[in-house]
Amino acid sequence: MGTEDERLDEPIDILLVEPNPGDSRLFEENFTDAKLLNTIHVVSDGESALDFVHQRNEFANEPRPDIVLLEPQLPGKSGVDVLSELKNEPSLDGIPVVVLTSSDAGERIVQSHGLEVDTYMRKPVEPKEFVEFVQSIEAFWITIVQRESQ
Repeated sequence: MGTEDERLDEPIDILLVEPNPGDSRLFEENFTDAKLLNTIHVVSDGESALDFVHQRNEFANEPRPDIVLLEPQLPGKSGVDVLSELKNEPSLDGIPVVVLTSSDAGERIVQSHGLEVDTYMRKPVEPKEFVEFVQSIEAFWITIVQRESQ
């Protein structure tokens, strides 16, 4: 492990938990187009998200994500279930979680379960907004790293 300053220069591993293949593809394409230095991993359901963060089953050789982008409405195990496990498991609760919502209703659903979320972000629609969205995630990450290193 390097120093915190070195860490800022390294790509961060982002886990996107998004059941809609169109949204996932748009996110990945805009990441590439914006030439952001991060690695994005995509899973489409809650079980896979938990397997990924626990580095088990088919994700045993994947890196533990530095940040999780979570769509709360997932098939099978819900986003709320995933969030609950992330926040209640001591080995995982340090991973920042950004809940992606398309409406205030999505935010209220998560809040009604009393779970702590690092931040909420509205799902953008326009490609330009998507790039700004990704850059705001980078800024969020740098702020987290700098705050923790002080």
